[in-house]
Amino acid sequence: MKKLFFELHSAVMVTLIFAAVCCGLYPLIVFGISQALFHDQANGSLIVNANGTVRGSKLLGQQFTADKYFQSRPSAAGNGYDATSSGGSNLGPTSSNLVATITQRIADYRTANGLATNTLVPADAVTASGSGLDPHISLRNAELQAPRVAKARNVSVEKVLALVRANTDPASLGFLGEPGVNVLELNLALDSLK
Repeated sequence: MKKLFFELHSAVMVTLIFAAVCCGLYPLIVFGISQALFHDQANGSLIVNANGTVRGSKLLGQQFTADKYFQSRPSAAGNGYDATSSGGSNLGPTSSNLVATITQRIADYRTANGLATNTLVPADAVTASGSGLDPHISLRNAELQAPRVAKARNVSVEKVLALVRANTDPASLGFLGEPGVNVLELNLALDSLK
């Protein structure tokens, strides 16, 4: 019986020690290091305007519908860019629903941007990302939207394209993937134009 209580006491003590280390000490150390070395990333890469209002995150897409804004990639996450419902549509290439949706999106994109019916539309303009939260669009997608945005804002296309280039993130490590345009940052830059 004495041995049983000794084993039980040892098990409880080890559990309490591991709980204190794994649930208290380790998270506090990781939190402290992340705040000290990676403050912006650890806090969600938030975009804050001059008066301190959070406008969004560099990492999460938002929906823009007005002609004066660049439009984000379509989202399959919940009711559009819902971070609690992140995920793709899970429709495969043989799905008639996917084909119909993309065909409609292509027609809508061409109409919204005043493009000819034979203009090639970038894939990211009509397909949702795997997470449904992608904040970037391709450079080609942004270039096709630039005339519409310039017209709606009554500024030159060259000025809008200069902002597109200024808000283009390079490929990761310089060679992984394609350059991408962060839509939220670009639209905020457009709003700051005089």
